[in-house]
This record gives sequence, C-alpha cells and structure tokens, in this order.
Amino acid sequence: MLTAGALRFDELDVDGDDLYWVESRPDERGRYAAMRYSADGEMTEVTPSDHSARTLVHEYGGGSFAVSNGVGYYSNFSDQRLYRRSVDGSEEPLLLTPEIPVRYADATIDEARGRLICVAEDHRREGLEAENYLASIPTDGSAADSTEIVRLHEGFDFCSSPRLSPDGRRLAWICWNHPNMPWDATELWLAEVATDGALLSPRRIAGDAKGDVSITEPQWGPDGTLYCVSDESGWWNIQRWDGSELTAVLTMEAEFGQPQWEFSMSTYAVMDECCLVAQYGNADGRGLAVIDVEEGELRELETPFNTFGFFTAAVGPRAICAAAGPDVGAAIVAINVDDGEIETLRASSGPELDPEYFSEAEAISYPTTGGRTSHAYYYAPRNPDFEAPEGELPPLVTFIHGGPTSATNPGFNLAIQYWTTRGFAVVDVNYRGSTGYGTEYRRALNGNWGIVDREDCEAAARYLVERGDVDGSRLAIRGGSAGGYTTLGALTFGDVFTAGASYYGVSDVAALAEDTHKFESRYLDSLIGPYPERAELYEQRSPIHAVDRLSCPIIFLQGLEDKIVPPNQAERMVDALRQKGLPVAYLAFEGEQHGFRQAANIQRATEAELDFYGRIFGFSPAGEIEPVEIENL
Repeated sequence: MLTAGALRFDELDVDGDDLYWVESRPDERGRYAAMRYSADGEMTEVTPSDHSARTLVHEYGGGSFAVSNGVGYYSNFSDQRLYRRSVDGSEEPLLLTPEIPVRYADATIDEARGRLICVAEDHRREGLEAENYLASIPTDGSAADSTEIVRLHEGFDFCSSPRLSPDGRRLAWICWNHPNMPWDATELWLAEVATDGALLSPRRIAGDAKGDVSITEPQWGPDGTLYCVSDESGWWNIQRWDGSELTAVLTMEAEFGQPQWEFSMSTYAVMDECCLVAQYGNADGRGLAVIDVEEGELRELETPFNTFGFFTAAVGPRAICAAAGPDVGAAIVAINVDDGEIETLRASSGPELDPEYFSEAEAISYPTTGGRTSHAYYYAPRNPDFEAPEGELPPLVTFIHGGPTSATNPGFNLAIQYWTTRGFAVVDVNYRGSTGYGTEYRRALNGNWGIVDREDCEAAARYLVERGDVDGSRLAIRGGSAGGYTTLGALTFGDVFTAGASYYGVSDVAALAEDTHKFESRYLDSLIGPYPERAELYEQRSPIHAVDRLSCPIIFLQGLEDKIVPPNQAERMVDALRQKGLPVAYLAFEGEQHGFRQAANIQRATEAELDFYGRIFGFSPAGEIEPVEIENL
C-alpha cells in the first residue's frame, strides 16, 4: 500500500478549460508523467511513455513542464533536453535544445515571439561552477542543432521564476547570489520586453542580495498587477508592486509562502482583479483562504484538508490545488470559493484503508533548550485488530525532515501510518530552522545546525516519555539527507535515542561543503560558518569524527547515484561502526539518486528498517519480510 498508486502531484497549470500537472510514479521506477485533464473529464498523458518530465536544475528540479494553446513543453530526464509535443499526442515530440550539458527549468511561454523564457544551468565550463541565467529557447526546434543559447539576463549566481505579464510586455523574475539561499535574501527584477525579445532596462525593484529579505513566487494578475511573497515583516506574506515599491496585500503572523527548494512552487493563485486564494499557516494550524486585495481582508474556507500546495490559475469561481488532510491522501482538487463545494479531479489510487486504522496528527508544542519552544506532530499507534500488553508503552520512531530549511505537515501520510499500524508511536518534528513558524524561527538554525535541531528532536522524545505516551527505553530516530545528519548527530552526540536509520544522511559536513552541487555549495556558510575559515566547527559537528561517542546501532540506506550526499558519506560511517564493533546494517540501491523514487526500493528500505528495529528492540515484525544483514549483532 505504501507505493501502489502513491502518486505525488506537482506543477499544476491551466490552459483554456484543461488542467495539467506532473505526477511521479514509484511503480514506473519513479518516472514523472505530464498529465492532461480535459474539460469533459478525460485524463490522458502528454509525455510519451519513454520520457520522464523531470529536470535536474539545482538537482532538486521542479518546473519541468509548461503548456499553452494545446502544446506542451517539457524537460526529459534522461537527456535533460527540452521537447515540444501537442497535448493530444497527434505528433511526435520535437527536440528544442541541442545535445550539450545545459539543463532547463521553470519556463514561461512567450507566444508572441515563439519562444520559451526559462532558467538555464550551463555545465560547459569544465572545472568551474555551472552558470545560471535566463535563456530564450525557440519553440520551432530551430535551436536543436545549435550550440548557442540566447542569454536574456545573467550576472547572478542564481535566478528563478521568470514570469511574463498577460500582455507579454513585461517580465519579472527572481535573482540571488552566494552564499544566500532563496529563503535568505533575493531580489525581484523587472524589465520591459522589446518586440525582438530583448529585455529593456532590467532593474531590481525590490529586495537586496546583501540584505535579509526573501522574495519568492512572482505572479501577474489579469489586470497586470504584479504580486509576490516577501518575508519583510518577519513572515512570508503576499505583497504587490504599486509601480514604486512593494506594499502588503495583507499582514499576518502566518506563512503564505514556502522555501524555494524546487522551481514552480506555488502557494497562492490570482482569482481575478479583486481576490487571491492562498494557503497559510503557523503554530496554530494550516488553512485555505480567499483574500480581498482591495480591503486587505481574509476569509477562511472550510475544507477537509490541512496541507496545500501547487496552486494554479482559477477556473471560474474554483481554485485548483494539490491537497491532503488528516484522513485524505494527496489529491488534486477544485474548490469553489463561493459555496465551498469540492471536486476531486485526481487522487493517489492506492488500496482503500478503513479510517479505523488512521492515526491522526496531534500538533504539539514543547519546551526545548534555551527557554525556547519547538513544534512537532505526534501520532499514537492505532490498529483496531490488536491491543498492546497491559502496562506496556509503545516504542517511538522520531521522524526528521530533510532540508534542513523545510517542514513536515500533518497531511495523511502512509509512510507514517506504516509505523503506527504496527504498534509504533511517531513524532514528526519541525525543529528550529523549519519553515511555517516565521522568519525568526527559521533563522534560529543559522550557525546552529547540528545543535538546536538535535536538541529539539531529543526534547520531543523526552516530552512524550514524560507525558507517558512512549517507552523511554525504545526510542528510534530516522531521517533522510539533512534529516539523516540530525539523526546521526543525535545518535553520536546525544544519549536519548537507542537506535536509528540514516537515509542518505550527512556524516561529514566538511566533505559536504567540499563536494556538493552549486545550489547548496555555500548553504553551510549560514548554517555552520564559512568554510574553510571555520573548519574546526565542521569537524566538531561531524559524526564521522566522533564515532568514539557512538554506542547504539544504526542502519544506513543510500542511493548509489546520489550527487547531493554521495555514497561515501554513508560508507565511511559504516566502516567506522564496523571497526568499533557496533551493530550496523548498510543497504545500497542502484539507480537511486537523492531520495528513493522506485517502488521496489522504497518497499525494501522500509521493511529493512522495520526488521532492523525488530532485531534491536527484541520483537518479530509481522508479515513476510526479507531479513536485513546486521553486522556485529
């Protein structure tokens, strides 16, 4: 059930009366398919079966598909080239870009000039960092045999979100430079577009790459109003450009935006000249609302969902987005903002599960170090077919999200229900540094990565032990990527947890600083300190250099094609545990990158982790599970 039909929905778009999106399919080895939902309810695939609509710009991708006037444009994963294809499949895909090491993402379609305006990530400078710039790509295929890419704007380390105004006369986009990440400091740029396509007098209209304001998600209203999301107030709120400055549409202590890890993320949509529809959230919860632009007022919409994303242009009075709820899996839904009627257009089609098995998230806020408060979602074990022995408390699995500038949400998640139906309690932590709680909370991790994230995870487990919810002698922690680093840090430098699972986790932060991709190559400057100037800090916070403090078993799960956290990060740690004589298991997966996408590998990894905990905690897991080899046990 964990992977069968477990689709993820991204990049929603509207063209005429048709809806489009990109969905990832674990059952097809993680292939990404661009889909069309026509006005008469017919669903078809735009991409051919041998193509996957996924770009590797920034390695995390996003923004791989765009559509206009019945024609789709997409980046194909295997060759990273752009293709054009009619959405009805009446023609074979047409190549638009040459066979050179350049990747493309986040396109806006310039119909009047027959081109795509997109982000290009150019890897042709051997031995040097990739170049990022705004590029112009003809849609007739005339550039497919050329090696020249027309550059519209360059000079920044990064750019994103080129957005053409409805009349095609103005272009807005986002820029930023090292060492900033897009949630640190960005600039909003604007230019007039000449008849020949050149950008006239491009200028920064808001933000400062040397400042501390994060601006994301520029969008145009039908009347030519430019909107964006800015954290100038200390929260990501929606603002608009009045011709001379950005002004707040509405000011609230709530997050209307999200960290820009991927391209084409959207947390709001312009309904018409008068109103927007947007998701928002803080420690009190998450919701959906209509915002009156002129009055600056918010009207909350009642829905069964508590997680929203990838909003797209409205169709009449209906807002379309991806959503999930406490007992509702991921789906694409159309929500009528006038009467609240909801239509599900596409849902993850996994097997039905009786709601009696669902464990619903309980939002908890708990004390942590420094007199601060941290946040998490707690899930009690739940399975109506079984009852725990009297007086016995459940083991706890602590989930740590990646990022680290990211967040977990309370939407229905089979990966959590897998554990709660087997008698485990789960706490899903939003440690200091997570998003959704304001800029100050997000930036509390700056200079403190490897410290406050670990402390908040330990405090969550202690809080639940003290509350009487879980067994303090059986506390596991698991996470992927940055969550894997926090996992390894908690097991190395702390004494709360008794076992753990690291999914492609970081064990040596200095190695990460020296050997990672451009997007994150200076990320650690803010999280830890400049490297190599503060090399001693990197050594102090790297689990690989403190294995003498380790005293509990760990399972490592790693993709062998991971370019973000290479396999040597796991393998060095495994060797260290072997030499120390601690129980250790290592599973490496061919064909997987950063994050497992193939159904068979997701299943194998999850069952191996369960078997590992069974062997360590002394119980026999239910079901037919292939045992995992544990050394030194």
